[in-house]
Amino acid sequence: MPETVRVALGARSYDIHIGAALLGEAGHHITPLLSRPRVAIVSDAHVAALHLAALTDSLEAAGITWSNLSLPQGEATKSWPYLTQTVEWLLEEQVERGDIVIALGGGVIGDLVGFASAILRRGVRFVQVPTSLLAQVDSSVGGKTGINAAQGKNLIGAFHQPSLVLADTRALGTLTPRDFRAGYGEVVKYGLLGDAEFFDWLETNGPALAAGDMALRIEAVRRSCRMKADIVARDETEQGERALLNLGHTFCHALEAATGYSDRLLHGEGVAIGCALAFETSARLGLCSQEAPSRVRAHLKNMKMKADLSDIEGKLPDSDGLIALMMQDKKVTSGKLNFIMARDIGDAFVTSDVPREVVESVLTDALSQRA
Repeated sequence: MPETVRVALGARSYDIHIGAALLGEAGHHITPLLSRPRVAIVSDAHVAALHLAALTDSLEAAGITWSNLSLPQGEATKSWPYLTQTVEWLLEEQVERGDIVIALGGGVIGDLVGFASAILRRGVRFVQVPTSLLAQVDSSVGGKTGINAAQGKNLIGAFHQPSLVLADTRALGTLTPRDFRAGYGEVVKYGLLGDAEFFDWLETNGPALAAGDMALRIEAVRRSCRMKADIVARDETEQGERALLNLGHTFCHALEAATGYSDRLLHGEGVAIGCALAFETSARLGLCSQEAPSRVRAHLKNMKMKADLSDIEGKLPDSDGLIALMMQDKKVTSGKLNFIMARDIGDAFVTSDVPREVVESVLTDALSQRA
């Protein structure tokens, strides 16, 4: 039986189903949402080759007809040209406001398709079928949708909640080890921001989870989704507490921009490095002990993940250049950066009271390790 996590948002509440073989049960779960027995699916070409048949076989068994648009794989797809292509295809398919659009893929497809659904006919419903670990534990839940701009990541978008999330943990078996570890960066983030016991659990179970233990994978996804669902229910549009979910992301988004949103640095890898930098900054501010950032890095390295700027190949800007990129972050308010700092593992908080010179020293020291 799959695990179910409820996102409690009144009339817009929805379920996250988590378990192995959910792609084969999709028709059963999606049928109650339909006003007529047809759906439009948007995927990327790589995911479609792996998982589209399982999804469409299930839909057909439930008497649902479907059409599919496959887009190129990669972060560059989260852009105006592909948003335009997706919306125009949905219009050509005569998708109505009462229909369902299915986003089949990782975070890129989920964000893009969610945004397309938000603006099509002023809002059509969509279902997230996340196939990457990062999407299953983070981007498919909570209704943040959008695309990137030349000026920065996720600067164009809307809050648009899905009607259902189907997280098939068996799909995680088709990920490369690097993609799985990148998604694990978001899993670690949940323990670091608000659940020290979960971080302890990850230190014990992370290696077996990465090696393929299905029960551990389901539990890691469930606990991550449970924490995010609870935070989203209390602060849907990020007026306060939801900002905690951005732990590590201010550093991460600057690093992604610096590496051109390329395969040099995957999003989850940037989150992991960003979390380590956030804890290092917290330690230098005297907010937490030096043991905390050391423990964060030790776990990341034990999981064979990127943990430092020295793990990023190729040239990076200097500390001033990275801070300039950080100033494009969505969390800038009145020209001041809001950071997620930590008093300890599992105890994060939002603050704008982080002196630039401290951030500069952390980045300068981290960059010096690349020499």
